[in-house]
Amino acid sequence: MKFQGTKDYVATEDLTIAVNAAVTLERPLLIKGEPGTGKTELARQVADALGLQMIEWNIKSTTRAHQGLYEYDAVSRLRDSQLGEERVHDVKNYIKKGKLWQAFESDKKVVLLIDEIDKADIEFPNDLLQELDKMEFYVYETGETIRAEQRPIVIITSNNEKELPDAFLRRCFFHYIRFPDEATMRRIVEVHHPGIKGDLLTAALTQFFEIRETSGLKKKPSTSEVLDWLKLLLAEDMTPEDLKRDGSSALPKLHGALLKNEQDVHLFERLAFIARGGR
Repeated sequence: MKFQGTKDYVATEDLTIAVNAAVTLERPLLIKGEPGTGKTELARQVADALGLQMIEWNIKSTTRAHQGLYEYDAVSRLRDSQLGEERVHDVKNYIKKGKLWQAFESDKKVVLLIDEIDKADIEFPNDLLQELDKMEFYVYETGETIRAEQRPIVIITSNNEKELPDAFLRRCFFHYIRFPDEATMRRIVEVHHPGIKGDLLTAALTQFFEIRETSGLKKKPSTSEVLDWLKLLLAEDMTPEDLKRDGSSALPKLHGALLKNEQDVHLFERLAFIARGGR
C-alpha cells in the first residue's frame, strides 16, 4: 500500500515519503503548511489512490475532542422518559457516533482526516492522545470499549495558527509542505489547466512569485489563488502583454484573485506612487 500521488495531485518526493512512512509506522501524519498548499486535498488523494473510504472531521473553534468519539443526548432521553417513550430503555438510542467511532468500527481500512486541528482549544490534541495511540476508547454510558477493526490512516492538518503540545507531536509523523518552486508550480498548473500557453504561464508565474516576494505583504497569495487567477486570465483570453503593469499602477490584472485584503492593495498602490517619483 504505497502512495505515489495521483493524476490530479502533484506530490513531491518528500511528501510521498512522509505519507508512506506514516502508513508503515501506523502513526498519524501531521501536515503543516501555508493555507492553500493542498493539505486537505492530500487526504482525499491518498484515499483515492489507495482505494479507501475517507472520513472527514472538520475542526472548529468550538469543537471538543469528545465529539470525535461520541455524544450522549441526555436531554432527549429525559424528555422521552417523561413522555413514556419505549426507546428510552436502550441508552444506545441516545448516542451519536463521532468520526473516530465511525473510523474504528469500519471493517475496512479508511483514511481519517482531522482537518485544521489548530483551530480548536489548546487541550484538544492532548484529549485525543490515548484514542489515537491505542486506537480504542471506552463508552461510559454503555460500558463497552470501541476498538479499531482496521487501524485507519490518520492525516491531521494544521495551518500553524498555534503550537501543538509536545506529547501530541511525539505520536505523529510530521511533514511541512513547502510552498512549490516554479518547476513544481508548472506541474500543478498543467494538472488544472492542461495545454496553457507557455509564454502566458511564464509571464503569469514570474509576476506571481514577484508578488509573493514583495516586502510588507500581509497575506501571500497561495497555490489555490494562482490557479484561480490563471483561470480568469484564460477566461479573459489575456496575453503576456496584457499582464504588463504600467507606471500608473503596480497592481496585477484581476488582482482580486491574488490580493485578499485592503492593506496589500494599498501596498501596491504606494509602490506605484513611489515608482512615479511621488507624483
